[in-house]
Parts: sequence; structure tokens; C-alpha cells
Amino acid sequence: MPKKNSSYMKKDWVNRLMLLALLAVLLNGVPISANGADTNSVNNSLNATNIPIFGYEVVNAYPHDPSAFTQGLVYEDGVIYEGTGLNGQSTLRRVDPETGRVLQQTSLASAYFGEGIAIWKDRLIQLTWQSNLGFVYGKENLTRIGNFSYRTEGWGLTSDGKRLIMSDGTDTLYFLDPITFTREGEIRVTAKGEPVKGLNELEYIKGKIYANMWPSNWIVIISPDTGLVVGAINLNGLLQDSDIQGHRVDVLNGIAYDAKVDRLFVTGKWWPRLFEIKLVANGKEV
Repeated sequence: MPKKNSSYMKKDWVNRLMLLALLAVLLNGVPISANGADTNSVNNSLNATNIPIFGYEVVNAYPHDPSAFTQGLVYEDGVIYEGTGLNGQSTLRRVDPETGRVLQQTSLASAYFGEGIAIWKDRLIQLTWQSNLGFVYGKENLTRIGNFSYRTEGWGLTSDGKRLIMSDGTDTLYFLDPITFTREGEIRVTAKGEPVKGLNELEYIKGKIYANMWPSNWIVIISPDTGLVVGAINLNGLLQDSDIQGHRVDVLNGIAYDAKVDRLFVTGKWWPRLFEIKLVANGKEV
């Protein structure tokens, strides 16, 4: 399935159509296109499940490197850490969130397609897509200090302060020991009894797991205890034509949270903007 871009197909079109069909089942038969699901139909369908649906209000829009094929995003102490993908272009970066300026960067060997990232104490941890290999870096200097292996594909990564939480594009999230990287457990993610596949970039926020739902403009909010989807965020229309200005862009991907002052950031692959947003329900901020 072309999770990353039509020019970088992950499997074949048959697998892509199978995934889209599964997403359509999740959304009660909503028609799915290569650009995601029809917004009104998704709203109607998810509302029928009694899952809270959130809109958004843009608080700030910041510059973002349009050459960054964003795969992982995390915020800490005034800095955005970002992992980017594509073979020969994958990086790990420290970024000034307000200016978009790359403060420091390390590149992956061209054999590796960079994926999700997470902070664990004084370390940064980065997945790769199909190499079954993750990398460990010193957070302050982005120097690689170790690696680890896993059996699945690597997509998204976050931490709940005790464990790492990893996605592989399926409906399963895995819990890993942050020191040994051994698998400690897993949950299956469901909504209305159906598996929720295409789980991508992850962020742990206020006791819940937020996950980009590829290939759409939706984020699902997941209980880490049960795997149930307990909310969904509709980010359709976030990136405007005026933001793009001729830039090539791909799907929404990238969630970061500033826990100290309750700020939520989102962006996408090759997006020229990083957005700070507030969630809105029934016209009110939440």
C-alpha cells in the first residue's frame, strides 16, 4: 500500500484497495478515495457510533520545511524533534517550531527509510519502515548510540512515560520496553467492533494515544487500556491552497504535544506549515 506517496509504493495497488475497503467498513461504507474519505459522510458515520468528533481552531501557523517528508514529530522544552522519511532523504532533526529553522540534523544511510520517533529520557528513538531496525540517539547531539530490531514494519512511535508504543500500519499497537525494546504487550484498535487499520504517527496525550489515520485527514484518539477509539478529530481543510503556493504536498502526518502549556501541533509530509491547533466540539474549545 502506498502509505508514503504514490511514487514510493509500499506494496501494490491490490493491497491499497484492500486497506481502503477496510477503512470503508470502519466508516459504515463511506466511499474512500486516494485523498481520504468524504468528510460529510465520515462525520455522519462516526456520529452514529456516539464517538465524540472534534473540529479544530488554528491558533498559529508556523513555517515548516517543505522538503521534510514528516514521519515522526515530538515536542520538548521549546524544540520540535522531527523524523523524516524516503530512502536517501531520511533524517532526524532538532527544529525551532516558530521559525521552522533546522537547528541540528543527522542523516540516515540511504538504505533506511526513516519513520516514527519518540523521546525516552536523554535519548531519541527512531524507527525505520521495512528494515526491521530502530536507532537510538543521544538527544542533545543526535549522535547514534545504539540500535534494536523488531519483527513488523515500523510506522509510528510514542511513549507513555513507562513504555514505548509502536504502530506498524495495521490495527495493532505494540508496547515495548524502552531499554531492552522487548515487546511487553499489544492492543487491537477497534471502533464499532471493526478493526481500525492504517494507524500511523502517534502521540501520547493526557492518557490517550492520538494516531494519524492513513490516508486521511483524521486523527483517532485511542484508549491504551482497551484499544477502543474514544474520539476522532476531523482536520479536513487545515492546509489551504494559500499555504501550499505551488509546493508538492502529501498526507497529514505528525502530531506533537507541549504538555507544559497544553499546546497541540500537527503537520504533514512535505507540508510548508506546522499548525498549532485547539480542539473544538459544538463550537467550543475543549
